[in-house]
Amino acid sequence: MQAQRQLPYAPTPYIPRAALSATINLDEEAKLSTTSAERDLYDSLAEIYSIVVTLDALEKAYLKDSIPESEYTETCSRLLKQYKSNLANETVARAFSDLETFKREWDMECPRATERLRVGIPATVEQPSHKPATQGSDADATLVVAATENFITLLDAIKIGLVEKDTLHPLLVEIIQAVNKVTDKDFESKGKIVQWLITLNQMRAAEKLADDQAREFQFDMEQAYYGFKATLKRD
Repeated sequence: MQAQRQLPYAPTPYIPRAALSATINLDEEAKLSTTSAERDLYDSLAEIYSIVVTLDALEKAYLKDSIPESEYTETCSRLLKQYKSNLANETVARAFSDLETFKREWDMECPRATERLRVGIPATVEQPSHKPATQGSDADATLVVAATENFITLLDAIKIGLVEKDTLHPLLVEIIQAVNKVTDKDFESKGKIVQWLITLNQMRAAEKLADDQAREFQFDMEQAYYGFKATLKRD
């Protein structure tokens, strides 16, 4: 009889133990969080995900002219506000890191939403998408005065040292909205207004412009103000 081949190891026989029992209930829902703080964090991150996806779809609809401008502006403004509100929480902001990191982690492709979040204002505010109600010498005096006052308010704020993001950004949004109601023409340094909107949008609310930034910002806004007034004179 052929000798039985010796196994290279001695297998341990399985001996069932009556005392062993399942510690996981397969019918029980798995929970991502164990505390209310964790649950709030995951809820906020899920809301940010939803905002980015919705914003991307909104931008596509606007480009296809599938949504009225007024509805687009209102919805876009609300989504941008909700996005910023969620990230105002320091815990959420740390977990979120930044938009590009968040997109990579969740395998998101939302280029239009990314650009809109980078700019921080609706496309209808960034650039006039329609001819303003008034133009040139017939421009409504009220709109011109409002735009002029917005420029002066912003420049005064810079001169007295109010250079925090949460002070300058709203004033700059008011300026771009006001000038777009008066004219749809480009003027000197108008592009600087949008560039500074983007710069301020990347800053935290209480963050300030550095001294050299504040001087450059003041110079650019003065040039934009003069350019705006020159456009009215040429029309």
